Amino acid sequence: MLTGRITAVHGPVVDVKFSPDAPLPHIYELIEAKTYDNRPVSLEVVEHAPGNVARCIALAQTYDLQRNSPAQATGDFIKIPVGQAVFGRLMNVVGSPIDKKGDIKADEYLPVRQRANLSIKVSRHGVKPELMGTGIKMIDLLFPLVKGSKTGLLGGAGLGKTILVLEIIHNIIERQKGVTIFTGVGERIREGNELYFEFSKRNMLDKVILIFGQMNESPGARFEVAQTGAAMAEYFLNQKQDVLLFVDNVFRFVQAGSELSTLLGRTPSETGYQPTLLAEMSSFQERIRSTKEGSITAIEAVYMPSDDPSDPAVVCTFGYLDSIIVLSRERAQSGFYPAIDPLASSSFSLDPEVVGLRHYNIAMEVLRILNKYE
Repeated sequence: MLTGRITAVHGPVVDVKFSPDAPLPHIYELIEAKTYDNRPVSLEVVEHAPGNVARCIALAQTYDLQRNSPAQATGDFIKIPVGQAVFGRLMNVVGSPIDKKGDIKADEYLPVRQRANLSIKVSRHGVKPELMGTGIKMIDLLFPLVKGSKTGLLGGAGLGKTILVLEIIHNIIERQKGVTIFTGVGERIREGNELYFEFSKRNMLDKVILIFGQMNESPGARFEVAQTGAAMAEYFLNQKQDVLLFVDNVFRFVQAGSELSTLLGRTPSETGYQPTLLAEMSSFQERIRSTKEGSITAIEAVYMPSDDPSDPAVVCTFGYLDSIIVLSRERAQSGFYPAIDPLASSSFSLDPEVVGLRHYNIAMEVLRILNKYE
C-alpha cells in the first residue's frame, strides 16, 4: 500500500507528499490518515500538485492532524454499503453508520465515484407518464409530480422547505412502492435530528435510507455527500427499481464547493462563486436519471440567498428541473402554508398529454383567477 506524508493542512485541504519515484494516487482516490489522538480522517484526492504532492479534501474535521504523519493511499474510491441492510439506517458521507445501532452488515459495497455505464439506456421514450400524488392540493393540481422528474422547492430561510419535504415524503411513502432516499446536504443538526425521530415516531424509518452531511461537518463532507446520495440512488436504479430521492439542500452543496474552491486557490468567477460551478452541478444532477425499467424521481430543496431567484447558485439548477415551486415570504408572513407562490412557479408536467384535458383546464382557470386578483 502506497504511503505518503502530510506536508500541509489548510483547514479541510490537506497536502500529502509521496516519494519522487512513486506514482500519485488517482483523482478521487481515498487516502486514510490518523490524528494525534488516533481518530481516522478520510482524505479524497482532488488535485495533483508539483513535487509529487496529492492535494486532498478532508471528509472529517482535521483537528489534531499533524504534519509529517503518515497517510496511506487505499487504491480505491469511497465505498458505501448498499442493499437491504441500509434501510432504516443513518449514514455519513463514507457510508459509516452514525445512528449508534452497530455496523451495517451489507453484502455489497459500491464506489461513490464511478464511470457512467454507457450500456444503460437512460431514455424513457414511450413510457407513459405516471402521476404521483403528494397529498398537497396546490402541488397536485398546478405542479403535478411525475415519476422520473425533478422538482425544485425554492425559497429563502424559514419558509418551510424542510417541512414541505417531510410532508411530501410521508404522503408518498404511504401511497407508492419503491425506494426512498433522503440526503441531508449541509443542513442544520437540529433539522436532521427532528427528521430522524419524526420518521421513527411515524414508523417510517424502515422504509427510508438516510444519508447526512450536515452543517457542522467539514465542507468536504458537505460537498461529497450529494454524490453519496446519487450513488445510492443509482444502485437501486440499476436493480430496476423506482427511487424517490430527496435532497435538502442543493444550495449547501454549491456553498461547500465554493469554500473548497477558495481554499484550493482557484480564482472565483465574477459572481463570487467557484469557476467550476456548472461542472460540479452537472456532475451531480446528471446522475439523477431514469430508464424504461426504473426511475429516479428527485425532489430538491434549494435555498435562495436573500430570496433572490437570480442568484447564480440558484440559476444553475433551473436547467435540470422539470418543476420549480417557489415559496413566498409574503405568503409565509401572512400565515399561508405551504407558502407557495403559484404565479412565480412553473411545471413542464402541467400538460394535457400528462395530466389530462380536464385537469389541465381546471388548473388554467385557477391560475387565471389568481392572476386577476394578485
